[in-house]
Amino acid sequence: MDYQAIIDKYYNEENALRNILITHSRSVADKALRIADAHPELNIDRQFVEEAAMLHDIGIFRCDAPGIECYGTEPYICHGRIGAALLREEGLPRHARICERHTGAGLTLNDIVARNIPLPHRSFLPETIEERLVCYADKFFSKTRLDHEKTLEQAERSLMKFGEEGVNRFREWHKLFA
Repeated sequence: MDYQAIIDKYYNEENALRNILITHSRSVADKALRIADAHPELNIDRQFVEEAAMLHDIGIFRCDAPGIECYGTEPYICHGRIGAALLREEGLPRHARICERHTGAGLTLNDIVARNIPLPHRSFLPETIEERLVCYADKFFSKTRLDHEKTLEQAERSLMKFGEEGVNRFREWHKLFA
């Protein structure tokens, strides 16, 4: 699968958002691949992880987040669902699951209902080892400071807005992947 062709389809070369997407996604992919290489006992599908990490934020261009050059109309919290729909149209349902399950440390049905998040009322928790790995690696990189990897403590702090349950999930993944 050529993830670059999919990025090219939605992001033109002159777009500042394209640079943000590719730089952020490459950082996430590289961290996830280092973890996969350090843990052969987890039998992680390395090629899939790289592809999915490079595409996990493909839907951001349809969202309203001017601070990262996104001038769409959808709330940013919806970028995973939007990306998942795009990747399903591309015939990539497994990659789509990474998109829709990487927000926070995954979102439960309870999170969505209690916080009135504009997502379908169902669980968006990462289930497979690859889904958890990309979600975990993503928490160490923002799209506003592309040259910076967060510390574990900074990643945990950024997750607090999603609640203690998500932070605890992240801590469990850290035990698995560290």
